[in-house]
Amino acid sequence: MPDIPFGFSLPGAQPPDPSDPQQMQQFMAQLQQMFAAPGNGPVNWDLARQVAASQLSASGDPSVNMLERHQVEEALRLADLWLDPVTALPSGVHKAVAWNRNEWIYNTLDVWKKLCEPIAGRMVGAMGDLVPEEARAQLGPMQSMVATLGGALFGGQLGQAFGQLAAEVLSAGDIGLPLGPAGTAALIPSNIKAYGSGLELPEDQVRLYVALREAAHQRLFGHVPWLRSHVLSAVETYANGITVNREAIEDAMSRVDPSDPESMQQMALEGIFTPEDTPQQKASLARLETALALVEGWVGHVVDAAAADRLPSVAALGEAFRRRRGAGGPAEQTFAALVGLELRPRRLREAGVLWASVAEQRGIPGRDALWDHPDLLPTDEDFASPETFAAGRSDWDISELDNLGDGPKED
Repeated sequence: MPDIPFGFSLPGAQPPDPSDPQQMQQFMAQLQQMFAAPGNGPVNWDLARQVAASQLSASGDPSVNMLERHQVEEALRLADLWLDPVTALPSGVHKAVAWNRNEWIYNTLDVWKKLCEPIAGRMVGAMGDLVPEEARAQLGPMQSMVATLGGALFGGQLGQAFGQLAAEVLSAGDIGLPLGPAGTAALIPSNIKAYGSGLELPEDQVRLYVALREAAHQRLFGHVPWLRSHVLSAVETYANGITVNREAIEDAMSRVDPSDPESMQQMALEGIFTPEDTPQQKASLARLETALALVEGWVGHVVDAAAADRLPSVAALGEAFRRRRGAGGPAEQTFAALVGLELRPRRLREAGVLWASVAEQRGIPGRDALWDHPDLLPTDEDFASPETFAAGRSDWDISELDNLGDGPKED
């Protein structure tokens, strides 16, 4: 008798016989009862939200009180005023809000779906390939249950990752991606308070520094129309080159007990996704890292310029945030292990030096004019010689910009 799909075992019962339709139907019915239907797509997002909410409930998710909302609104208002003299881009904040951790998940989930579903789809497809041919013939139309199971497993794992991320992120744009609604600047007061305590710095200064970073992100993504799609497509292109380790899937699935839902949440999917070691994948990784570094480097540069003479702890805060973004927190590392994506700007310091050099050579308008078109931006090679880049390519005229076109359109 062939092995049952994925090596499942039912405590106190014999494995179902694939040649017995009744046994297979009972087995798949048990799976269907355990895992809710994932809906459209390869991820059970309802389960992901439930797992994340349960995790946050266990660890604590303080509600936002009226004082905190007022503090966040005032910090973002002041941040925009401070940014006005140091960037040519106008304010991008249309709405200033304070979120708790669950609200961060709810308001960023649409972008996560776009980023995670292509990777999850490959895992679900690989799971279907693991079902023995004889078992597939017996399953017939119930093979859709394999997708249901895969969606539930991936949804449960993503829920854990989102729960950890939600407990660490400080704002909507904290990890460098445009995750939240356009024009909505959002801070997470409970996380800012915890982070400030770890730095042993005044909470109001930490909050204002985070507000400056969030407001700078909103200016950049709000007034560079092609940037959102450029960054997200860089993530997607890299994700498309990630392959599925079928042996790791089979090993992980063998540890799942359908009669014990806890076994799904305890199962680790780390190591299932690995980047292809090809020139194309290396190029897409370089493009992603350059995009993240340029965004984060510009944000750090203008924020430090805005706060230089106003915020007493600006030097300590700037260094702490560069280290935090460069190394990635535990939650970011968990997410990277889960889906194979590292959302860290590895060349953050070099990007900051480059933007400072451009500002010195061309002034604030000349620096920010580089965001007019993606072909004007520094490349990975330019990081090695920021002074050379800053001194060159400064005489673009209107005809040259016209020849470049309007750049990528935002989705």
